Amino acid sequence: MTHIEELHKAQNYFFKTRKAQDIKYRIQTLQRLKKVIESKEQHIYKALAEDLGKSEFEAFLTEYNVIIGELKNYISRISKWSRPRRVRPSVLNFPSKARIYPEPYGNVLIISPWNYPFQLALAPLIGAVAAGNTVVLKPSEFSNATGLLLREIIEEAFEKEHVSVALGDAQTAQELTALPWNYVFFTGSPDVGKLIYQAAAKHLTPVTLELGGKNPCVIHESAHIKVTAKRIVWAKFLNAGQTCIAPDYLLVHKDIKEPLVKEIKIQIHNFFGKEVKDSPDFPRINRKEHFDKLVKMMAGESLIEGGDHIRESLFIAPTLLNEPSRSSKVMEIEIFGPILPVISYSTKEDLERWIDSYEKPLAGYCFTGSSRFEKWFINRFSFGGGVINDSIVHYLNDRLPFGGVGNSGIGSYNGQKTFETFSHFKGVVHRGTWIDLPVVYAPYTHKLNRIKKLMNWL
Repeated sequence: MTHIEELHKAQNYFFKTRKAQDIKYRIQTLQRLKKVIESKEQHIYKALAEDLGKSEFEAFLTEYNVIIGELKNYISRISKWSRPRRVRPSVLNFPSKARIYPEPYGNVLIISPWNYPFQLALAPLIGAVAAGNTVVLKPSEFSNATGLLLREIIEEAFEKEHVSVALGDAQTAQELTALPWNYVFFTGSPDVGKLIYQAAAKHLTPVTLELGGKNPCVIHESAHIKVTAKRIVWAKFLNAGQTCIAPDYLLVHKDIKEPLVKEIKIQIHNFFGKEVKDSPDFPRINRKEHFDKLVKMMAGESLIEGGDHIRESLFIAPTLLNEPSRSSKVMEIEIFGPILPVISYSTKEDLERWIDSYEKPLAGYCFTGSSRFEKWFINRFSFGGGVINDSIVHYLNDRLPFGGVGNSGIGSYNGQKTFETFSHFKGVVHRGTWIDLPVVYAPYTHKLNRIKKLMNWL
């Protein structure tokens, strides 16, 4: 039996002891996790800087603070969310009451990505623990410093049989997904997501797949130019574009393309200075393989801005590309880097041709001052979630579900929704015995007309 198989067996046994389902135990473990994370705040910033070149400000805003907020939220609300939920009983069950009972699935596998390696590992883990599950976390091997720190944090905060970290490469992931889990949660690319789904299907294991896609960003002629430019620059070049919900390409009305591009260039320089490579606020590409892929995407394209790159330091400047064709490399797949194609359009039909040529994306964005156009965009295109007059900020509202649709994902999470994702909701009818209507029992002779009348009356 391998180490992974032993761990899987130990967690199954631990779950059967029902310790993980005890509300007090769930709260205590998350309180301990919060305390450990707070004690290692500077270590977290250091690991994220090593893996992605993130500034302390960006690491705090997009990773550390998100997780501390999740922990506070869960610690205060686990008891409430775990209670049975009353629903109106059916008169057909008279006399009765009806309840929905949240219960954990059991042994959960979480496979997290490298681009937000701290936040996207712990956010689903917190929800899984809060719901009463055991968890094995497999961080990405491409964010090694954060992965090692996550293992250290988890070992200090949890019993090994309750929550553990399994470090390793794709081979480790294959060993893990071959086992019969009660739930699998994966964040990554659609191609790998399909493999995860296939492996889970062999055991009829439910999954959440948080994937990606070509997220369109439409800029209508009524958009506020300066605010639009500022918000696009912030969202697109956050984490050097390595964000699954970043705008992937701009579709700009032809009448405002020139002033918008001019303002975007101004905002890039306002954010990062004339020499972006010297800015402490601009992150780096995660690894050389991804760097090379991004550089190839730019080859032969018309540059509006940027294009500078240094392989030794994994730096690619914020880059604007002018009117790439649909068949170009940069428009084939999700970019996942600081490269932003700018494409002009004239009519709604132009937008439909571009956006409909791709699978359903994880996010969709529209900048407009027209409520009519806004409604058209939301109703016309299918995407996981989105924002009007900004981008990526929908993730910050923990009352909104976050997830994809079609090729960009299955299921959703965020805030209370994460607790619900890792919970099975068991419906139970509680019937009274003080009266027992004989009409439903055999023999049924002469009862059909009475039943029909009763049903019509109800």
